[in-house]
Amino acid sequence: MNAEFRINGKRIETERLVLRPFLNSDLDDFYEYAKVDGVGEMAGWRHHENKQKSQEILQNFISEDKTFAIFHKKDGKVIGSLGVEKYGKEEVLSEFFDYKGREIGYVLSKDYWGKGLMCEAVNAVINYLFNELDLDFLTCGYYDFNFQSKRVQEKCGFKPYRSLVMDTRLGTKEKGTLNLLANPKKQIVFKFSHPETLIYAE
Repeated sequence: MNAEFRINGKRIETERLVLRPFLNSDLDDFYEYAKVDGVGEMAGWRHHENKQKSQEILQNFISEDKTFAIFHKKDGKVIGSLGVEKYGKEEVLSEFFDYKGREIGYVLSKDYWGKGLMCEAVNAVINYLFNELDLDFLTCGYYDFNFQSKRVQEKCGFKPYRSLVMDTRLGTKEKGTLNLLANPKKQIVFKFSHPETLIYAE
């Protein structure tokens, strides 16, 4: 089942980053990376064509309170986002009926790719969700063309779970992989449903 989740003012600090709720004052930083062609497209959404679009999305981030801003301490600005979303098809994935989990998704400014920052952010959030909020599992997906996201998830311990064709916010369908990570401190045994898409190997 999907666990209840809100950020509720939580701040998570790593060596180079602070993960915190988005603020209205983050608009310029958000637009700076969200307007770049190829950033949003890697995650299935169109780059922002104007600051008004960024403003709309920013307000959603603030009101829904489930997406962390990724703040770069040295440069003093927000360089990405990490959302703790509900996983889909909750009613049919019977392997999760007795467990609490969420799905994470992320975007990083192109200027900061290849520096290990996304792994740093994802690992920090995994630690928080598993060790402080006591979640049982997390899912995280990528489109098959997004090799950077695939590597981040591999490095953070996720295992391939299902091979899917996923709808994007661009109105297209893309082949992709949904990954799964179980809380290593728990004795979790999944009884998987829907073998036609399953690729998980324990």
